[in-house]
Amino acid sequence: MRDIARRAEVGLATLFRHFPTREALFEALLRMNVDELIEQAAELETSIPPDEALVAWFRDGVAFVRSYNGICAMFATAHADPDSALHAASTALRSAGERLLRRAQAEGTARADIDGVDLFALMSSLGWLVGQPGFAPRGDHLFHVITGAILTNRPGNDIKTAT
Repeated sequence: MRDIARRAEVGLATLFRHFPTREALFEALLRMNVDELIEQAAELETSIPPDEALVAWFRDGVAFVRSYNGICAMFATAHADPDSALHAASTALRSAGERLLRRAQAEGTARADIDGVDLFALMSSLGWLVGQPGFAPRGDHLFHVITGAILTNRPGNDIKTAT
């Protein structure tokens, strides 16, 4: 928080007056990107086939997680803590992904044994993992492995068309 206050050229007390916790500050910083991911999910629901929509949104979700160092741990905690400043954002993202997942499941192009919590966990995990120097070069490969595990392998289902 001290570094953020210094970069913003405000006092630490001023920063804490507006954002009493680190989570509250992150919620404010992330709100626009979270809203964009939620809007994107709604647009994808009606614009492309369900499996492609799910994969496209998942890719952008992974990029979102990767772009914010440390967000995985905070979202993982917020997921189970209704009092967290990030709980609403976490829930909204999970719900947006779950709608896309259910649509793909209804069409038979996504596994029936996973839910929005699983999808959110996979997205968060992959976003964190590909941000690590040892795994960054394998990011695309790992993305295809995970999306291949989410989608069913019925004939003609080529997940590469959605990436």
